[in-house]
Amino acid sequence: MNEPIPVTRAVDGGTAKLMPDLDRPRAWLLTVDGAPQSYVDLDDPAHLEFEYARRMAHVLDAAAEPGAPLDALHLGGGALTLPRYLAATRPGSRQVVIEADRGLLALVAEHLPLPAGTDVTVRPQDARTALEAAPEGSADVIVADVFGGSRVPAHLTSVEYARAAARALRPGGRYTANLADGAPFTFLRSQLATYRTVFAHLALIAEPSMLRGRRFGNAVLVASQSELPVAALARRAAADAFPARVEYGAALERFTGAAAPVRDEDATPSPEPPSGTFSVG
Repeated sequence: MNEPIPVTRAVDGGTAKLMPDLDRPRAWLLTVDGAPQSYVDLDDPAHLEFEYARRMAHVLDAAAEPGAPLDALHLGGGALTLPRYLAATRPGSRQVVIEADRGLLALVAEHLPLPAGTDVTVRPQDARTALEAAPEGSADVIVADVFGGSRVPAHLTSVEYARAAARALRPGGRYTANLADGAPFTFLRSQLATYRTVFAHLALIAEPSMLRGRRFGNAVLVASQSELPVAALARRAAADAFPARVEYGAALERFTGAAAPVRDEDATPSPEPPSGTFSVG
């Protein structure tokens, strides 16, 4: 059998590369301009290589009884890691994936096709435009993992955006987002203040060293109008290879501090990561 070979292609957002994992026969790492975007194992879609993806999966795992299907809206597609995960762990889930990069979608469809019969609709569209057009109360979960390069776009960081997410969720539905920041956490604190104005309950999943300001990294936000299963999330996050903790309630309020909510007119992208933070190859 021929060894898989890397694939390089110009896409809308830069230069995309698909690199095979030599330790897993049908697993691939997707990068854009050197920044890791997705990791997928076509033979084992429940295998999640990236820690932040596992933490977002914990939110999906705790969103309903095990195996129960969910209606999911994914903002940001990449190589469709979490849509594949949800299809494998919750068969019958109906999923819509929004990805603005048409070139990236074509690359993934060609080299990493979804399994036959998977109920995943992929749309080449801007995330906020699609979110604002989503039917009210249509999603059990919204999964946001949108990066322009290594930064969350400004128009996905505001109160107005958070309100659109809340409107699209069903009662008891959950929103989760992958965010990236480092000390002094100006962006992350502003995001917590922003979502606090819209959602009744928030939690943050991150490694303790990241929250102590020792390094730039990912933090997973969870928001809902209903109480969150923080104990279940904490158990799952603590059991990971790189354990994370769940901040919520008074501790999260202290972390947020006096940060102000972000409005459309003063929204900015998440900070540029320090050189080499997420680079591969």
